[in-house]
Amino acid sequence: QVQVVESGGGLVQAGGSLRLSCTASGLTFDDYAMGWFRQAPGREREGVSCINWKGSTTYYADSVKGRFTISRDNAKNTLYLQMNSLKPEDTAMYYCVKATDSHCFRSWAGAVRYNYWGQGTQVTVSS
Repeated sequence: QVQVVESGGGLVQAGGSLRLSCTASGLTFDDYAMGWFRQAPGREREGVSCINWKGSTTYYADSVKGRFTISRDNAKNTLYLQMNSLKPEDTAMYYCVKATDSHCFRSWAGAVRYNYWGQGTQVTVSS
């Protein structure tokens, strides 16, 4: 049974940093691309970032480009999202997602490309 479990969320002041982690089990981790989505109250779910199976290709939403960095450690079955220069508009529930295949492709921000989602970890950025 595939499971993805996020951790690392919390409350931080604007300009601060957080690192989210996601541990996956029940799958061959390095067979799949992985990603992060987020959803704030009253807003649509948004693709934040995607990383291919070996970590050589990454994609980012324009809203986080230059501030967030996605990475993975295949030996530990773990995905990361380093978030720097956080803004109040980054406040959301962040979800770790497993792609249906090993690459992100240009359609990476579409939710249909992911077949397993974690329960989410809350990130709150105060102004």
